[in-house]
Amino acid sequence: MKVLKTNLNGVMKIELESFSDHRGKYTETYNDEIYKKSGINVDFVQDDISYSKKNVLRGLHGDEETYKLVSCLHGAFQLIVVNNDDKSSEYKKWISFELSGDDDYQILIPPKFGNGHFVTSADAIFHYKQNTYYNPKGQFTILWNDPEYQFTWPHNNPILSKRDEIGNFEK
Repeated sequence: MKVLKTNLNGVMKIELESFSDHRGKYTETYNDEIYKKSGINVDFVQDDISYSKKNVLRGLHGDEETYKLVSCLHGAFQLIVVNNDDKSSEYKKWISFELSGDDDYQILIPPKFGNGHFVTSADAIFHYKQNTYYNPKGQFTILWNDPEYQFTWPHNNPILSKRDEIGNFEK
């Protein structure tokens, strides 16, 4: 496993090791001991998966407390991570990643960062671990097309939830 720094302080790209043979591929996606030895001292308590169709955009969401460890289990998507800490010198800066079920990458997203993903394949499975239990009251939403950020998405007319369309939290 390799832990790589990115252009945003605290956001890390993790390259996992895998083994392939005539049967397919094996990848260990999490080992607490190895992650802690690599400097990722986060105690994860919840795993979540979302399945989405092509052109679905989910996010950009985050909160003040949660670390997320994101990966793509199937398909492909563009992931954008944005710093939402108004006390940071990198406030409103963002970075983009292309993730697919064929690669062995994870992205560690720290608290006060938002993230969103846009499905570029026929469908995709987005997986993430969290170090806190989901709490809708602590969530923030950054609009996917907020002109202040100038996000670059692969499509200008994505499929959105009401929350992502108007920027409020509503189920």
